[in-house]
Amino acid sequence: MDETAKNVVDAASVATMLGTIGSLLPPVAALFTIVWTGIRIWETDTAQAFVKKKRKRDAKGRFMKDDE
Repeated sequence: MDETAKNVVDAASVATMLGTIGSLLPPVAALFTIVWTGIRIWETDTAQAFVKKKRKRDAKGRFMKDDE
């Protein structure tokens, strides 16, 4: 195979890779966004009170252990 043919195949390979990544990243980003938003909602005092698992927080907003 000569160099011109190799360059054409390499260009096609790169284009295919970019197309695959381009169509894959939006769903992955959406999934991470949904998970992150769910975690943030779960951490709110309202959500914790709703499920009656509200725990005490320290001055920095971190959850404290039950024995503290």
